[in-house]
Amino acid sequence: MCWVAAVARLRARREPGVLVTVAAVRGHAPRRAGAKLVVGRTETWGSIGGGNIEAVAIDRARELTGAARPEPEILEFALNDKVTGPHGVQCCGGSVTVLLEPLPVVEAVAVFGVGHVGLELARILARHDLDLHLVDTRPDMLSGERLGVLADAVAQIRVHHTPLLPEEVLAELPPGAHVLIMTHDHAEDAALCDAALRTAGLGSIGLIGSSAKWARFRQRLATEGGHAPAAIDRIKTPIGIPGIGGKEPATIAVSVAADLLRSFEQDSGI
Repeated sequence: MCWVAAVARLRARREPGVLVTVAAVRGHAPRRAGAKLVVGRTETWGSIGGGNIEAVAIDRARELTGAARPEPEILEFALNDKVTGPHGVQCCGGSVTVLLEPLPVVEAVAVFGVGHVGLELARILARHDLDLHLVDTRPDMLSGERLGVLADAVAQIRVHHTPLLPEEVLAELPPGAHVLIMTHDHAEDAALCDAALRTAGLGSIGLIGSSAKWARFRQRLATEGGHAPAAIDRIKTPIGIPGIGGKEPATIAVSVAADLLRSFEQDSGI
């Protein structure tokens, strides 16, 4: 399998991996510079030459996939009979430099409601390397013409048209997905808040709206939904960076996106 396809497969599985590249070769070696190997948790694709080089690279790659914040690494190998590696001797006569590049699982974000603010938010988030889910009950909000502004997206975008029960999409989201609720219908927002609190494994939950809206929602979530106060507190509202008071859709979207990206950095320890 081509290494590009292998990386795409890991991305689709939301599985961490490492891209291993022969960065430099001096003298005789099993593979030329540029040879690549993709390492997943249990599978590998491609080859950097086999033997001790490849086995050591795979071992180290799998250690990196388990690290909290893995960084790229360089490994150096001398290929002669005086050097015994953990997986044997390779005596081609040259030396090889190998680059290990971690392929972490990217963040996932689901925007429920792709109206004026939702679309502006999607335009910003689409410029980042993440999995972006766009959900709306209205087909015209998700038309190809309207979403054409996302054609050059860096993000992987998945569109969900759910005419009746948008909350069903919550169960389809990957573990740790961050949810932003901003539909055109307060009843829909309320149902999504209730369903999000009942869905295990989600990341943050954000709700757009005023303090009056949240007071009504909070009471309903407690009395009708039976949610404990600590559970209800998982929902953040208002969303966005405090102090940015503009009400234009683009302004709100910038504030919400900046707050979300800041939370990603805080979670990763950057």
